[in-house]
Amino acid sequence: MQGEDGERDGCGARDGGEPPAGTAPEPRRGRPRSAAAERAILDAVIVLLEAGEPLAGLSIERIARTAGVGKATIYRRWSGKEELFVDVVRDMEPTDPPVSGTAGLADLRVMLESMRTRGLAQRSSVLLVNIFAQMKSHPKLWQEYSGTVIAPRRVAMLEAVRRAVAAGELRDDLDVELIDDLFVGPMLVRTVHRPDAPLPEDLVDRVIAALLGGLAPARV
Repeated sequence: MQGEDGERDGCGARDGGEPPAGTAPEPRRGRPRSAAAERAILDAVIVLLEAGEPLAGLSIERIARTAGVGKATIYRRWSGKEELFVDVVRDMEPTDPPVSGTAGLADLRVMLESMRTRGLAQRSSVLLVNIFAQMKSHPKLWQEYSGTVIAPRRVAMLEAVRRAVAAGELRDDLDVELIDDLFVGPMLVRTVHRPDAPLPEDLVDRVIAALLGGLAPARV
C-alpha cells in the first residue's frame, strides 16, 4: 500500500525500515542532535496515536509533518519506524533507575521495584496498553523492543543475581537463570498476566522475603 509520500506503509515495509531512495541516512554518531526536534518527533507520534492512528498506519512523512520537521531529520536519528516507536514507548515508561553495579540483592530489589512501577504506569495509561497490544501483532517491532529494551534489563538482572551469589546472599548450588526466573516470575504475573492484581508498595520486599525464607513450613 502506498502512503502519501509514495512510501509503503506498515511495520516492516519500506517506510518502516530503510529511508526512501535518495534519502540516505546521515551518520548517527558524532553529529549534534537537536533535543527540541527529537522531543517534537516523539510528541508527534504520541499525538497521532492518541488521535486513533494505528502503528501500522503511521508513515514517516505523516510523523514529520505533524512534528514540523523534514523526513531527513527523522532518519538522522532513527533508521526507521520500529526504532522510533521503541523510543516512543521507552519515553512513555518510567525511566529505569540507576543501580550500583556492585551490589547483589540491593540492585536486584531496585530492578524488581522498577518492574512494579512500570506495571502501574501501564495500567494507568490506556495509550500504553494499546501500544503494547499493537506492538505484539507486529513481529519486527516487538523484536526491536525485546532486543533493545527487554534483553538489556534481563542481562542486568542476571548480573545482579550473580553478584548476590558471589556475595553469599543467595545459594550457589542453583542455576543462576533459575534464580532469576524465581524473582522475576512473580512480578511478571502481577504486572502482565494479572492486570487486576494489586501492586502494593511492599510487594517487592514480600517477594524477596518469601524466596529467601522458602515456601516449606517452619519446622518446630
